[in-house]
Amino acid sequence: MNQSQGELFTDEFQKHLKEQFYFADEDPQFGPRLFFENSGGSLRLKSAVEAKCLTEQFPDCPERIHERAMILKEMVSGGTEDILRIVFGAKSGALLTELTASQTMFNLVGAIMENVTTGTNAVTSSLEHPSAHDAVEYYCRKTGRDFRVVPANQATGGIDPEEVMKYVDKDTVLLSIMSASNISGNIMDIKEIARRAREINPDIYIVTDAVQHAPHAAMDVEDLGIDGMNFAPYKFFGIRGCGFAYVSDRVASMRHRKLTGKGPTEWSLGTPTPGNFAAMRAVISYVCSIGAHFMDSQDKRTLFVEGMNRIHMHEKALLHRLLEGSKTQPGLRSIPGVQVYVDTKDLAAKDLIVAMGIQGMDFTESVKEYQKRGVTVYERINSSIYSKRIVEALGLEGAIRVSPLHCHGKDDIDRFLKITQEIAEQFAE
Repeated sequence: MNQSQGELFTDEFQKHLKEQFYFADEDPQFGPRLFFENSGGSLRLKSAVEAKCLTEQFPDCPERIHERAMILKEMVSGGTEDILRIVFGAKSGALLTELTASQTMFNLVGAIMENVTTGTNAVTSSLEHPSAHDAVEYYCRKTGRDFRVVPANQATGGIDPEEVMKYVDKDTVLLSIMSASNISGNIMDIKEIARRAREINPDIYIVTDAVQHAPHAAMDVEDLGIDGMNFAPYKFFGIRGCGFAYVSDRVASMRHRKLTGKGPTEWSLGTPTPGNFAAMRAVISYVCSIGAHFMDSQDKRTLFVEGMNRIHMHEKALLHRLLEGSKTQPGLRSIPGVQVYVDTKDLAAKDLIVAMGIQGMDFTESVKEYQKRGVTVYERINSSIYSKRIVEALGLEGAIRVSPLHCHGKDDIDRFLKITQEIAEQFAE
């Protein structure tokens, strides 16, 4: 197995997976389309949506003791355990839930920055999503600490461990580096970054925004040695309206917003939403089913990791085809007029995301041309508050972000390449 080029699912298995998602090949109102905007919110797993819908039909409160209430209560308690143990790979710690993943990041960063009384600075990077970057900036201002930002490697589209260490010192309270870029797709070496940061300051708190990375590879907070990590179910085959975050034992018991009568490691406020946990458990079961297709195990974490690894390798093969093409269809690297930004030959540290442009075409106009041809992609440009700092950190004014999903196959990639070639031939200068 070539780790850089990946390994495709069989055509039969790939089609089986695609059938488990709603509207994978068409919009019910607007007709056939190729949805390559999964970084903005992935295709929805049918079982996750149905689990949420079924649970929402019951008015029962999960904090009561009658039969239905007890079922709903187990959805929350069992779902919490599953998300911590199976998704995050955590052996301890607590689960933080909010309406969005961005809220979980602000919450956990705030708890650390307001409770730790020592230290004079906090460090993040120029590639962070605003929810992570701005959370650190906000609490630096609130606690009177120095706000430090690590620049990006414009050649790789990532954050280099060596560069991070230039900004971390014995007085750094918090280090926040995202797991993977939502524009370049570059995967950060969080384990190495955490190891080296703790050599400088053993007491440092380390968190990572995994919202972009979670749908593409297995997470393991124990192996990484970190204090916080979050993800968004709506980008992870699931539903909108919730975000989940792991917090380590030493963060879990910090003073934070909670009801006075609740335990010291309880982070939820108000009655939990069982349907959110039911939907995420459906996602877990789906990933485990992929793992079970390739191995025999009774342990859900083992199956989940295998499933995510197989997703990662299939997507790696799709990424290689997207860039290099096939015998009959040139890839993005070979189509005249097409530019692939922050492109690196070694794909081992890349998720299935491509930042590209077509020479002489405005990014928004390019996206509109794709839309006319039944392809949904998205422009990340410096006029957007969500994109400006990130694209400029990569030395760009903007990019067309192309983000397929693991349920897509080589035919989907080839169709996109053919349409890209048509647009480039018609409009590229």
